[in-house]
Amino acid sequence: MRRGDTLFARLFGIFVAAIVLGHLIGFLWFRAYGPPPPPPPKHPNSLVILEESELRQPSPLGGPLVPLLLQLLLLLAAAWFGARLLTRPIRQLSAAAERLSENIDSAPLAESGPQEVRKAARSFNRMQARIREQIAQRSRILTAVSHDLRTPLARIKLRVEELEDGHLRTRMSQDLGEMTAMLDATLAYLREQRTSETRHLFDLQSLVESLVENAQDNGAAVSVVGACLPLHTQPLALRSCLNNLLDNALRYAGHARIELHDGEGQIEVRVIDNGPGIPVEQRDAVFEPFFRLESSRNRNSGGVGLGLSIAREAALRLGGELLLEESPGGGLTAVLRLPRR
Repeated sequence: MRRGDTLFARLFGIFVAAIVLGHLIGFLWFRAYGPPPPPPPKHPNSLVILEESELRQPSPLGGPLVPLLLQLLLLLAAAWFGARLLTRPIRQLSAAAERLSENIDSAPLAESGPQEVRKAARSFNRMQARIREQIAQRSRILTAVSHDLRTPLARIKLRVEELEDGHLRTRMSQDLGEMTAMLDATLAYLREQRTSETRHLFDLQSLVESLVENAQDNGAAVSVVGACLPLHTQPLALRSCLNNLLDNALRYAGHARIELHDGEGQIEVRVIDNGPGIPVEQRDAVFEPFFRLESSRNRNSGGVGLGLSIAREAALRLGGELLLEESPGGGLTAVLRLPRR
């Protein structure tokens, strides 16, 4: 690569050119408008009379102020252009990283410009390609795991049904059910991490009302209050988040109330229950995968400790946040805040 084809060389050349041009303008300015040279000394016996045209009168523009102002303007223009040249690749890289966070299949950066910019763009594109390959590889692994584990579990379940001991058959069926539920939850969690979808205008209120109606059809005590306007979001991620929050409330409390609060810059969804709640010191830990409270480690809870983890993963991908608070009168309130953008 040519040494002159670098960002340093371009910036250095801009400032050198501005300084040289500023000095040249100052020199030409003083030459044209500067004070006249002193007249030649008169010989005592000379009667030479200088013509009026030969006597150059000093110009009001002959002072140093004007060329200094011109030099200052040139340096300011060079600094402005240099700053734009320096920050443009940073802005492009930042925009590409933002696109990548929303869509892993976004267009790669153009590998053009100075040497440093081309190298940064090339490294960024290689990183994006490696991430896509790793996600594709994990997708293939998930598909293989889902098939290879479900098949022997199904065979074992059929053989368990043939056991004559009813008590043993029941216990083994429960264990197989827990294994299947853990497999499904783990695959759902990994699938959530690799999901990528574009944003578009979506009716959040209709989604919440649909989830509430489905829960009510299954006999659950669920209600919704409030209203909100549509927002730009990722529908699948939003549905996954709200589904897991509602399931978590119904699993541990048996009921839930959803509140919608529409603000100027964000929308807040509150999933409220009056169940056993979660101690303050453990509200951060429950977002860790496979973490369960001691009180929920039994067969009847039905959870494997991934519901809140999936919900937070989805909330972060939406650019929002998920918090846990204590409900009025006891219980747990999951607060989902989504930016309106």
